[in-house]
Amino acid sequence: MSVVTVEDVQNRFGLEIVAGGEGIERNILTSDISRPGLEMAGYFDFYPATRIQLLGKTELSFFNKLNEAERRDRMDRLCTTDTPAFILAHNIECPMELRELAEERGIPVFQTEHPTTRFSGMLTNFLEGQLAPMTTVHGVLVDVYGIGVLITGKSGVGKSETALELVKRGHRLVADDAVEIRQVAKNVLIGNAPKILTHMLEIRGVGIIDMMTLFGASAVKDDKRILMVIDLEVWDPDKVYDRLGIDEEKMKIMDSDLTKLTVPVRPGRNLSVIIEVAAMDYRMKRLGINAAETFSKKLDLAISQHAGNSDTEGIE
Repeated sequence: MSVVTVEDVQNRFGLEIVAGGEGIERNILTSDISRPGLEMAGYFDFYPATRIQLLGKTELSFFNKLNEAERRDRMDRLCTTDTPAFILAHNIECPMELRELAEERGIPVFQTEHPTTRFSGMLTNFLEGQLAPMTTVHGVLVDVYGIGVLITGKSGVGKSETALELVKRGHRLVADDAVEIRQVAKNVLIGNAPKILTHMLEIRGVGIIDMMTLFGASAVKDDKRILMVIDLEVWDPDKVYDRLGIDEEKMKIMDSDLTKLTVPVRPGRNLSVIIEVAAMDYRMKRLGINAAETFSKKLDLAISQHAGNSDTEGIE
């Protein structure tokens, strides 16, 4: 699991800090957001102190109706050592009591122009993605016709060269060599490059190249949902490879199953075109059009008709 700090949230959403700047490096441990309405009324039995506290017009309008002692008490109990940060929606002015206690205890307080509900959804989605279980896989991730394709295989088989050709054909590179994969939901895997390798591609004999500098911003993508895996392997003449595509192979990454194709590599095979066709065929299958199954049914029908004709001729 990645470590997410309050500063990461500030940078992601361009938040303006109004108090508690010393606590900018505080860690965020959960993707859940708290809107402390009951706490403003004095009920703290189940106060989720480890969550980011999001204050909107409802919470602060009620807070402003409290007397001075009550306002001080509520903020004193809200500002715990475990509280990562406060965010005020609608650019609402920070209450004096919150500002003083946040400065004293080093708890960052931010303002955002976004409405409360909208910002809550945006922040939750960001934190769920960042805090999801993560693993790193050796391979290349490419966005091909909107399909996230993870290309795997042994070192030197041609993964990066294939990705380079795909980019030249108008597709987008997400990650090369190391792909960080986060499981944000069941069977939903999001892949991206480590920060140090973002937009970089390694070509043996050439070295490290910056794909965005060479091909422009349209040639790269920061992250992509992975929908299929294509494993490249050196052609083995003794191995029988799938020629119909009826039996679907799966690859498990964490708790998610992905469609996997094994593509043999040998001179003369245009791997980039093969991967393009594989991505298009995957999309067609999701739309209910399966060429392999259609061919199999036609073949079975032809065999049964031929068998029926043979039986009739024998009787005659």
